[in-house]
Amino acid sequence: MAFVVTDNCIKCKYTDCVAVCPADAFYEGPNFLAINPNDCIDCDLCPIECPAEAIYQEDKVPEDQKEFIKLNAELSQIWPRITDLKTPPADAKEWDGVPNKIQYLIVDADD
Repeated sequence: MAFVVTDNCIKCKYTDCVAVCPADAFYEGPNFLAINPNDCIDCDLCPIECPAEAIYQEDKVPEDQKEFIKLNAELSQIWPRITDLKTPPADAKEWDGVPNKIQYLIVDADD
């Protein structure tokens, strides 16, 4: 079973989770991270490190966030792998905890 990045990562995009991932399962979009379910080894390190508490085990994803299971799988196929810690966006703390951020998800850097 894989872990899933959910709504609260949008516009926060902390990469603390990336730094601890032994499987290099994270992929980076313009304002969100995704986990490739085929790469994830279910080690449980990433949710502990996520300052935004945006990562859940697939079978524990909140009901209103279930769409992120498919979204992670799809986006991890088109975005580049990320393996290093990066500085979060300057306004990440302002966005942390804002509900229903799916409308702000940028899939393509040209969006």
